[in-house]
Amino acid sequence: MHQLTIAGKAYRSRLLVGTGKYKDFAETRAAIDASGAEIVTVAVRRVNIGQDASQPSLLDAVPPSQFTILPNTAGCYTADDAVRTLRLARELLDGHPLCKLEVLGDPTNLFPNMPETLKAAETLVKEGFEVMVYCADDPIQCKMLEEIGCVAVMPLASLIGSGMGIVNPWNLRLIIDNAKVPIIVDAGVGTASDATIAMELGCDGVLMNTAIAHAKNPVLMASAMKKGIEAGREAYLAGRMVRKYYSADPSSPTTGLIGS
Repeated sequence: MHQLTIAGKAYRSRLLVGTGKYKDFAETRAAIDASGAEIVTVAVRRVNIGQDASQPSLLDAVPPSQFTILPNTAGCYTADDAVRTLRLARELLDGHPLCKLEVLGDPTNLFPNMPETLKAAETLVKEGFEVMVYCADDPIQCKMLEEIGCVAVMPLASLIGSGMGIVNPWNLRLIIDNAKVPIIVDAGVGTASDATIAMELGCDGVLMNTAIAHAKNPVLMASAMKKGIEAGREAYLAGRMVRKYYSADPSSPTTGLIGS
């Protein structure tokens, strides 16, 4: 099967995972290993990746030599804050250009502020960042982000941390069918079947954090998510049978029966 390619680099895994909300860095690493993820996103404003030399760094547990680190702007509510945060991340990661942009509009529901997101994306792309962008499931604005030059567009399935799954599959299909860059569902996945559905719809990948970190057994859930992603991708590539409402179709042939 074709690998996931983002900004010219190929990845075997189509599952991207976050690093927040775990009890410690050891559990974070164990869950990442169980997930098989190669791209790991880090909230620069919440997790130490070198900002505080006196404290343990996540990069000791999840080193850039083994994973693609994806710094993100969680907690930013303006384009200026997001751009400033990612400039800092690029310095901390020795010029690493790949990043995840998210500009939030409301602290309660964490829905994206799309005007500020578009503004930040334009600035970051001009400055040479390779931008993966969290956004609303709006087909028009997703296309605008692609045309700005984002390397991946990441519409939400439902609100961050809600676990509600994919609430609008029709919009996702519109986005996927019109895209020339990877479409990665970001936010709202609750369990493995949600990830499978996203992949069956034709998404190129799924990014998740809370669904794994807040499971009763995060490491086991990470393993389940890995399998769900793989199953959904295979089902998408296989091409499901056509739904047939109001008519049955016997599984076994009805001609050439023994004794007939």
